[in-house]
Amino acid sequence: MTDSQRHERADEVREFLSTRRARITPQQAGLPVFGGNRRVIGLRREEVALLAGMSIDYYIRLERGNLGGASDSVLDSLSHALQLDDAERAHLYDLARAVTASERRPPPATGRIRPVVLRMLDAMAGLPAYICNGRLDILAANSLGQALYAPVCDSPLFAQRGPVNTARFLFLDPGSVDFWPEREKAANDLVAFLRTETGRSPRDKGLTDLIGELSAQSDEFARRWARHDVRFHHSGVKRLRHPLVGDLTLSYEALGLPADPGLRITVYSPEPGSPGRQALDLLASWVGSTALEH
Repeated sequence: MTDSQRHERADEVREFLSTRRARITPQQAGLPVFGGNRRVIGLRREEVALLAGMSIDYYIRLERGNLGGASDSVLDSLSHALQLDDAERAHLYDLARAVTASERRPPPATGRIRPVVLRMLDAMAGLPAYICNGRLDILAANSLGQALYAPVCDSPLFAQRGPVNTARFLFLDPGSVDFWPEREKAANDLVAFLRTETGRSPRDKGLTDLIGELSAQSDEFARRWARHDVRFHHSGVKRLRHPLVGDLTLSYEALGLPADPGLRITVYSPEPGSPGRQALDLLASWVGSTALEH
């Protein structure tokens, strides 16, 4: 690991811990407050150290990015003190592993989809489904998935360069405003997903380049990136606005592919008889059977 990489990862740790610390008030942490003149937003370092059961000097060392060698019990205590949720706790562990220069990390996903996975994708003919990597590149989709995400796949952004990328579309294509009715939520979720992925894959140059591109070209992205929010993206409900069938509210599941680290398949599955199901049936009647693959 180069000195530059060490500094970058130390900065990542410092900013993550300081932003988590800043969002918790002493009252939320169950600490007494004496006097009304606090110059610090959120908790002071010494208050975090007290809550975590460690010395102030040790906590300062941790917040400066020196997580190397921190035990699981230390990270757990820190997670408890900062009231981290499951995604934030996992991110803290990822950051601790990333600052250990000697640790070998698996290479990023190649983007090649195995034939058996493509056959499985196409077999889900009645459900929109696509495969993406940790950079949010859409690498393959079945016909209904391609039709549902047609505004993304057909964006002029990807006419001369690929692959299709949902983060680039949202932040760099003005047409994305029409595709995501809940744009604020969609933008927050995408940035939090990418921030989570940087902890898992700190050596992924493609991911680093994507973050640099979006930060330079989109103030909207840069503001969200500075928050250091992280989030799991395993399941939920999305609202989309399709140019042919209008608004859709769709439940989804995002499933990792264990044999293909870094890849996952996202499947939309609305309730039977729901407006979302009816809209997908209408959309399905307009599409062919050719899957998208880059």
